[in-house]
Amino acid sequence: METIDSSYLEPTSIIDSDHPEIQRYAHRVTENNDSAREKAVKLFYAVRDGIWYDPYCPFYLPEHYRSSNVLRNGRGYCVCKAGLLCALARAVEIPSRVGFADVRNHLTTRQLMEFMGSNLFVYHGYTELFLEGKWVKATPAFNRELCQKHNVAPLEFNGRDDALLQSYNLDKKQFMEYVTYHGTYADIPIQTIVAAWENAYGKDRVRGWIEMLEKTGKKSLKDFYQEEVVKG
Repeated sequence: METIDSSYLEPTSIIDSDHPEIQRYAHRVTENNDSAREKAVKLFYAVRDGIWYDPYCPFYLPEHYRSSNVLRNGRGYCVCKAGLLCALARAVEIPSRVGFADVRNHLTTRQLMEFMGSNLFVYHGYTELFLEGKWVKATPAFNRELCQKHNVAPLEFNGRDDALLQSYNLDKKQFMEYVTYHGTYADIPIQTIVAAWENAYGKDRVRGWIEMLEKTGKKSLKDFYQEEVVKG
């Protein structure tokens, strides 16, 4: 049987699974008589639909990813949501960690494509949960409302099989394509993520995003849900 690193159960300053709000929420969503798998499934859906996906939220400081802040704000991009699911799982004693991969998004918005200069999402975040003796991948990134907008079935999770981003939409057109995996972490490696973004999208572009966020003081640069979906 695999020996689980204790760090996958412990809180960090970012994945703050010991925060009272995280603890209360995790235990409210789950029930004491639930199995670990049942708890994980309930937490997945709570994060998937309770926290709205927002690719324009701040991304460069620890507080932007801190799980208690993500829960309080009710929105975040994929890494924020993966970290929150990780924190909630640890709060109910399920070993968890954050994994990263580059994914190509074939159905995005025209505005986001122009903003990023690419349809390659570098260091997309997902969660791995240790359930029934094995690690299972879960991606709580896209809430139901966003899936409806993009004509894709919401991602389902049963706690036994990997639930990664949907490969095709409801029209059988390619939706998400995993390109490169970057491994798993007990905590969110913010500097690594930002450096990878600078390498992929250009340092000036990424620094420009940070300057816009600093100047406006906004929690999000744009309203992603009002943007034009681009197919293909």
